[in-house]
Amino acid sequence: MHIEQYKSNISFVIIMDKEYIVLSRQDAVARTGAPYINIKVANEDGNEQLCVWDVQKTAGPKVGQLVSFTTIRDNQGKKSAAFLDMKVGAFPQEGHPLYRFIPRPIKKEEWDATISHLLTFCKDQRLTDFISRQAEELFKPYSLKPAATSVHHAFPGGLLNHTYQMLHMLEGIYPVMPYQDDMKIERCIIGILFHDWGKLCEYNTDGEPLENMYLLGHIYMSANYLNNLLREIDGLDKREINFIVHCVLAHHGQLDYGSPVVPCIPEAQLINYLDNISAKADVFNTTGNMEKAFALGTHVVK
Repeated sequence: MHIEQYKSNISFVIIMDKEYIVLSRQDAVARTGAPYINIKVANEDGNEQLCVWDVQKTAGPKVGQLVSFTTIRDNQGKKSAAFLDMKVGAFPQEGHPLYRFIPRPIKKEEWDATISHLLTFCKDQRLTDFISRQAEELFKPYSLKPAATSVHHAFPGGLLNHTYQMLHMLEGIYPVMPYQDDMKIERCIIGILFHDWGKLCEYNTDGEPLENMYLLGHIYMSANYLNNLLREIDGLDKREINFIVHCVLAHHGQLDYGSPVVPCIPEAQLINYLDNISAKADVFNTTGNMEKAFALGTHVVK
């Protein structure tokens, strides 16, 4: 590795040839009309956040791809590079030293084991059958999409891992919940399975936003899709459908966080807590030492 630093009044330049793997990418356009990307990269030395100028949406690295820079400019802690300073490499295979830095979708047997265990707590046969069918159908599409563009689980398959983490925590929490008789676990399972379903329509597989993110939003799309599915179940009471759909509508917890309603049944409140635990745990996991995590409102120390 070759590093050379020289200072001006407010900035210095690092000339380097180190290889990184891309953890996340966000495309944007400056007020001047110039395209750029904000990317988070990592290697054995830690994580870096930087802006790369003049990168078109169809160009540059994708999440999971290798990248290196000849020059990185540091302006009072804000790091940037030009498109011509960047060299995009391949997607590393298992065994490459940087392969482990990208989370991978969980295996099907892990998903099936958690679903099977949760079904042992269920008593409503109509909803039990519904859960079995939908869990099988959702595994593949969830394994291809991210759960967000940058905040948490922002990698292909992140939607699957986020959903699985919530279900896996429910396995342990439900048996020891106080006032367990006041809850119906089928509502919790279905609410978790579908709370972020709309993200299938918000992002492409590269994590780039689609127009429905802004036109409809994932909460509405999730709730509307689930409502239509539940109406197809013979004999399922309309009030029960409303309770389940409420779990999806309320999963952000607060109106200030984009939730159209706040939780008003225990199942919805539990889903909101599990959603937050999974998301924030991922932020802690993927944030570098002494790096500011805006989703947490603090710096992370490791």
